[in-house]
Formats: sequence, structure tokens, C-alpha cells
Amino acid sequence: MEQGSPAKRARMANANVDSVSNMMVPGKEGKPVTKNAYEGRCVGVFTSGGDSQGMNAALRAVVRMGIYLGNKVYFIKEGYQGMVDGGDNIEEATWAKVSGIMQLGGTVIGSARCKDFRQHEGRLTAAQNLIERNITNLVVIGGDGSLTGANLFRKEWSDLLEELVKMERITRQNATDCQHLNIVGMVGSIDNDFCGTDMTIGTDSALHRIIEAVDAISTTAQSHQRAFVLEVMGRHCGYLALVGAMACGASHVFIPEHPPDDGWEDKLCDVLSKERKLGQRLNIIIVAEGAVDIHGQPITATNVKMLITERLQYDTRVTVLGHVQRGGSPSAFDRILGTRMGAEAVLALMEATPETPACVVSLDGNQAVRVPLMACVERTQNVAKAMDEKNFAKAVQLRGKSFVNNLETYKQLAKLKPPKSVSDANGLHCKEEFRLAVMNVGAPACGMNSAVRAFVRMGMMHGYPVVKILEGFEGLVDNQVKPISWMEVHDWVSKGGSLIGTKRTTAKEAGIEKVAKALKNNRISALLIIGGFEAYHSLVQLSEQRAMYPELCIPMCIIPATISNNVPGTHFSLGSDTSLNEIVDICDRIKQSATGTKRRVFVIETMGGYCGYLATLAGLAGGADTAHIFEEPFTIHDIESDVEHMKNKMSGGVKRGLILRNEYANDNYTTDFITQLYNEEGKGLFTCRKNVLGHMQQGGVPSPFDRNMATKLASKAVDKLIRQIHENTKGGQVRTDSPETITLLGVIRRQAVFTPVQDLAKETDFKHRIWNKQWWMVLRPLMRIMAHHESVYEAQGIQLPSEDLGGEDWLV
Repeated sequence: MEQGSPAKRARMANANVDSVSNMMVPGKEGKPVTKNAYEGRCVGVFTSGGDSQGMNAALRAVVRMGIYLGNKVYFIKEGYQGMVDGGDNIEEATWAKVSGIMQLGGTVIGSARCKDFRQHEGRLTAAQNLIERNITNLVVIGGDGSLTGANLFRKEWSDLLEELVKMERITRQNATDCQHLNIVGMVGSIDNDFCGTDMTIGTDSALHRIIEAVDAISTTAQSHQRAFVLEVMGRHCGYLALVGAMACGASHVFIPEHPPDDGWEDKLCDVLSKERKLGQRLNIIIVAEGAVDIHGQPITATNVKMLITERLQYDTRVTVLGHVQRGGSPSAFDRILGTRMGAEAVLALMEATPETPACVVSLDGNQAVRVPLMACVERTQNVAKAMDEKNFAKAVQLRGKSFVNNLETYKQLAKLKPPKSVSDANGLHCKEEFRLAVMNVGAPACGMNSAVRAFVRMGMMHGYPVVKILEGFEGLVDNQVKPISWMEVHDWVSKGGSLIGTKRTTAKEAGIEKVAKALKNNRISALLIIGGFEAYHSLVQLSEQRAMYPELCIPMCIIPATISNNVPGTHFSLGSDTSLNEIVDICDRIKQSATGTKRRVFVIETMGGYCGYLATLAGLAGGADTAHIFEEPFTIHDIESDVEHMKNKMSGGVKRGLILRNEYANDNYTTDFITQLYNEEGKGLFTCRKNVLGHMQQGGVPSPFDRNMATKLASKAVDKLIRQIHENTKGGQVRTDSPETITLLGVIRRQAVFTPVQDLAKETDFKHRIWNKQWWMVLRPLMRIMAHHESVYEAQGIQLPSEDLGGEDWLV
């Protein structure tokens, strides 16, 4: 089952792909697109319905990709209302008009709900306003209602033109020139309630707001031993509540799709009471605004507060987050998502034909894809229909495999303690005799503690004792191996760094013989390592020595955790998303520091070793002019070209420039050298300052993305290791030398994939500590196009596989 490449493993893991996934068409990322290839076409872009963070990044990308392709791009302000009203509401967009908007929440062109467009006369007037400007290509950023309205408009287009001609509001030539209307949608919604995309624009940012609120509330709740009931958005979808609960370790969560059974009041109070008796000083309950019981009766935050106050006499407070979840600066993920979706939307419009159905640009794993709009809308509406019929099990299934996985994982981890039949709460008396061990190796990375928590609790749920190894391999050889209990890890999900300690020492440096002896002496039957390149390299070293040391012949697995995202076998590592958000936030503040001053260029050095992931993704999310990385060699002529670009940009009225440089991008073209060069060449036009971000990129609390990916991957690792223990136990001893039992658990597109480290070693540049397959290289041309460089939209690195791999969405 697990032979072949990571992509093949992922494909084989789940052959049953749903109908929407079957209709996905890969986007154009990484494929050549000639500049000015579609010169003369007109594109209109508008935002409709509720706003969400990341819409401005999408707007910026639509405008700049449109201009790159030779289009004339128009803003349609105030959504459909602006389309009906016309006049100044339809305004030509320029390159400069979208400068400096990526970091802004909401939508700079406004959004409004429009009754007029629902009427035939309103759509007739809207069509006339578009035709007067030759706009026959529309990008719609909104929810399913906005997208459905756009599709209806497209279907009626020919009839509307004929009617306008008969009324002499347009000429026959106008109708001929504008005979077809092309529609492409992007889903902007914080609820993540649209079927057909892994994440909607704004969801990740809303999760950030929720987690920030919970983390802040937790400190005051602990001080006073309070219970807090948080109401989050989600009238028809419980995604925010569910994932928020999993990311903060909430005591309970109420969501529309999975209502509690009768008697839930007694069960909730029993859980909260037992938590207090176990020494837990706070209780967090999250309620989606659309939560109901099994009979469809609303469950509100106020109801829950009154229940806890009356039954338990706990000091209980309600916090309704409301529109706070829509506000604030978009996360790095949403900026990149909006940028990628916006660029792809324009390309989809340019390739559309009269026979092409209206499509939605979506995210499938980490690839931009196109999906038929109405197929997605139909499935989304089926979820609502199932809930109206009180068929909640069907509603959960229709939400997708990721939603089901999130729900089941939360239910397991939220338990007070493991069942008495399998383990006590301290993990000292368990049903199984085989011990699972967990350690951290490498530099600290946010998400490590979340993974340890999930591993410990899932292991104990299966009846296995779990031990923690302190300080990595150094701690192992010093026998710093200690039991770890259920309650010890209860609040670890929100903690940064490594609470069990971590060292960069590899297995070879600690001594392979000593490691083998320590594993035997501590009766370790399976080992999970959570860490970076050192952790991966250590497993490679151990796999090579199994023939000499039988003690190493136990199931072993690594979950990559490093801000550098340089470990082979995965597209994402724990900690890299948190670090990326830290960098982007710092870049925002650095750029803001120059507001109102003379023109200034900032050169910012990021971490990452030889891997340019952080520099590239931060450059795309922060609107950088360029990002210098090791994987893409550059010369002095390239730097000179960048300087000329900056001089032209500053001469055109822009006051700030941003250059990112990966720390090991080039031995000679250092951060100091580039800064001095810009200072010298920019004399009289701009000044240049450097910023070396250093270890602040490793700090902070884990992002929602890192918390949830850590939780789900650790749960997957437990299942795998336990299964391999059962498969390789003879005479009470676990022994296996199969390459399939010493693996790396990574994320390939949207699938969790176990890959033998021996296979990955063949694809690894050990000298520079990077994988030879860097998926994110396809994004670099997009970054340069967004910065107005004379670039070709073609990847200079690896392209993603075009086939649908299926499986669960492990990125959410």
C-alpha cells in the first residue's frame, strides 16, 4: 500500500474522490503566460455580501495580473449596487491604486447588499453600465449568494442585450461586441462554508481573531477560576467554532451540524465539575451563533451561562466576539490565498469561451484550481437542506472529510481522561505494555507542544503508556525519560517553544550505540520525533544502523517542525506558518514606520538557512519588490535591475520599497552589501535601511494553522505506530527492519503521507539541508509580477502534480 513516491502514497490513501473534486481543473501556476497576451479586454472586479480579510489582496492581484496581461481593469464599487448605479461607482483601476492595501482588512471598494439587482430592471441597468465600458469579464468576490447572482446574470446576458437594443439603450454593434459575459468567482467568507474549496478567503484570519481572544481570556479566567462562554460567528456552519475549539483546547463546543443529544445540560455540567476537581482553573465553552439541540432549538451563549451559573454556581461570563472576527489585518495565509486566487481568476477569465461554465477559483491542498461554480453552490445548499431536515449526520458528511476528521479528533482530545478500561489519568497503569515515547529535536518551533499533547492523549486513549524524552537525544542517552500524564498536557496546545526541551544534537552526535542502549533500557517500543532537519537526519542515521543495533528495529516516525520548512517529504512543517505571520506583521510595522517620511527602502533578512520558503512567502504576503534566495541564483546584474526598478517606482510617487533576503542566499551579496548598494544608487531619491529579524521569528504563540496541523498529524502518527507495533510483535518483542517502519509524516498537497526516510534521503541536499523538490518555487514569478517587474509568469522551479490526490484537507 505504501510503495512509491509521496504523491503516489497520497493518491492511494483514498481513491474515492467526491464529485466536486472530480471536476477540478488545475490552474496556471507555474505555466508560461505571455505579457500583454490578452491586450484590449476589459475586466470588472467587485466584492459583494459580507466582507472578509484578504479581499484586498485578491483585488490587488486581479488588477495587477489584468494589467500584466494587457487588460483594462475596472473597480465596481459597493458590489452589485455599484453595478446598477453606474457612474463613478465603476472606476478604472491603476497599478498605484492598489498599492498598500494588502495589509488592510475589509474591502477598499466597498460591499453592499443590493435589492435592485434581484429585480429584472436592476440587472438590465447593470448590463447597460457594463456594456458602456466594454466590460464582458467579471470577477466576483463573495459568498454563495453573490456567486449565484452572477451566474444568473450570465445566463440572462443575451436576453438582456436584446432587450437593451430594442429599447435603444445600446446599439446593435454594442451588443455584438459584448455578446458573451464571462464570470469567475472567488469565495470571500470567514465561515468557510462553501463546498469546493479547502479554505475561503478570510477564514484563517477569523481563526486568528478567535484564538487571540481565547488566549487573552484564558489569563483572566485562570486568575479568578471563571468559566467563559464565547459566541463565535457561524449561523449555518460550525467550522470556526469547531476548529477554534480544537486550537485552544476548549472544554466544550456547540455547532449547528452536530447538535448534542437530550440531557446535554447534565453532561456539560458534569464535565465542567470534574475538570475543576482535577485542578483545572478555567473552562472555555465555544458556541457557534447557529448552534441548536437535536430538536432544532437554539443553544445560545446566554443559555449556557445561565445553566452553569444556576447548576454549578461558577462565576461565568459571556463574550460575544461578533464582528471582531471580520476585522483586523489579514493573516499571511489569507494574503497569499487572495493573491493566488486573484491572479488565477484573471487567467481563467481570459481562457473562458462561451461554452465554458462559470467557475470558482479554489484551493485544493496548496494548488490553485478551477471548479464549476454551480456544482459547488448545489453541494453547499445541500448542507443547509440536510440541517433543515434535521439530518445532521448527512450535513457533517457533506461538509467534507476534513470537517469529519476535525470533529472526531476534537471529541477524543476533549475528554476529561482516558477510559478506566484502558488507562489511568497518570498513564502509569495501562492496558498495553508497550511504551510510546516522544521527543523534540532541533530548534524550537511553534506547534511542537500541540503535537506532544495530541500524541500523549491519543496514545493513552488506545491504552498505551507514553513517556517524554527531555532535551532530545542528549536527554535520551542520559536517561532523562519520564512518564507524562493526561492532565500535564491539557493546556499545551497554545504554548510556544518546546516544553519538554529540545537540542540540535543528532543521533550520530549523541552516539548511535548509546541511543540504542537507552531505547532498550527504557523499554521504548515506538518513537515519535517532532523536529526539524536534525530530527530527519537522525532518523536517516538510525535507519542505516538497524542491521548493527537490533534495539533500533522499532517503529519510528518524525513530524517535521521547523520554521525553515526545509525538511524533505512535506510541503509544510510545524512552526513555519507562525513564523511567516510574525515576519509579515513585522514587515507591516516596518513599512508603516516610513509613513510621512522621505522615500525609503527596507532590506529585511529572514531565517531559513539555505531554504528560501520564508523569504518567498513573506515577500508574496508582504508585497515585497523582490526576495533573494539560495534556490534561485542571482547575479550583480539582477540586483542592478532591481535597483533600477526601485528608482522607477520611487520616481512614480511610491514612497516605500521592501527587499527580502534569505540569510544564506549568497555568500558575497550579503544583506549589508545590498543595503549599501541601494543607498549608493538611490542617492537623492531614497534611503535604505536594513533589518535582521533574528530569533523573533521563532517566538510567539502557535498560529491556528500550526496548532491544528500538529494535532491532526500527531493523531495520525499514533495510529500508525500502534498498528506497526501490532504487526511486528513476536514473543512479546517488537522487531522490524522494514523501511516502512521508520518514516516521515508529511503533508503532500492535502494528504497526510508516511514516507520512508531512506527514500527521502535520495532526494535530499544534505550539504544545504534542503529538499530537492520545493513546491513553493512556482509562486516566485507571481511575486515579481505583483511588484511590477518585467517577468514572465512561469515557474523556475518544481511544478505541483496536476492530478487530484484526494484525501483529507490537512492544511486547515
